[in-house]
Amino acid sequence: MTTFPVIPLVLATALAVNGVLSRKLSPSGAATAFVVGFLVMATPVRAIGVTLIVFYLLASRATKHEKKRKAQLEEGFQDAGYRTGWQVLCNSIAAFIASVVWSATFAPNVLPWSLLPSVLPQGPLYDSESWCPLSAGISNDLSRALLFVVLGQFACCLGDTLASELGILSTSPPVLITTLKPVPPGTNGGISIGGTLASVAGGCVVGLTLFTSLVVENGACRAEWMSILPSLIFWGSTAGVLGSMLDSFLGATVQRTRYSVDSKRVLQDASVPRDKESIKVISGLNLLTNNQVNLVSSTATAVVVALLA
Repeated sequence: MTTFPVIPLVLATALAVNGVLSRKLSPSGAATAFVVGFLVMATPVRAIGVTLIVFYLLASRATKHEKKRKAQLEEGFQDAGYRTGWQVLCNSIAAFIASVVWSATFAPNVLPWSLLPSVLPQGPLYDSESWCPLSAGISNDLSRALLFVVLGQFACCLGDTLASELGILSTSPPVLITTLKPVPPGTNGGISIGGTLASVAGGCVVGLTLFTSLVVENGACRAEWMSILPSLIFWGSTAGVLGSMLDSFLGATVQRTRYSVDSKRVLQDASVPRDKESIKVISGLNLLTNNQVNLVSSTATAVVVALLA
């Protein structure tokens, strides 16, 4: 018998509506967040959906924190928290795909997965009392790998968000990751001690959230909690800091940072300089946008964590 995931539908709708009303999401961002959120939260492993919600709420809160001060440092900061559909996908695509594959493989009897043709090899049907999704050996470790993809992406994205949104407020100037020379706050590729610690904390929070949710909902995971906890905390923290560092390296090398000498602010990708405004390129080649850097760094981090964990 198939069951319809009503609660995920209600939660995805609430988050999308809240995103529009609070101007955290554009209309396209809200529509994308609804689709991604519903399908991710419809995964029978509810811990994945809980982790998504915690990531979204903390990242949104960090973006809004001290927004007036940030607007003095970055041109166009007021629109930075107004996330589009493309931005939502860049920060969730790997976890989204992993969730869909997991559900289609281990829960094909649950809507909407029961509507899909059986194109993937079927694993054992998920039973929260019989086996833990992080246990080794389930379909040649496929279940475990897919959950670590989710962990890697959300830990990387939250770690990078906290590093960027809190690091820019540091009292000491950041240094460019490739040269270690001081750069203006908001520079792509700029790192600071505070920002780096924030990235570790962000990844750790994601790992702890996934662990707590798993042991609450799954009896088999509770029995293995002593081996699960260190693994999720370690790989979550690692994904947070390494993902943030990879993002910074790409930002310093293949993403251009422009600086307005007149307003003394860093310009964002979409910022258009005013007539006769003095603009200086601080670092990077104009090859990737900020969204593309986020996509590459978070996807790469998710895949590496899944392979190594």
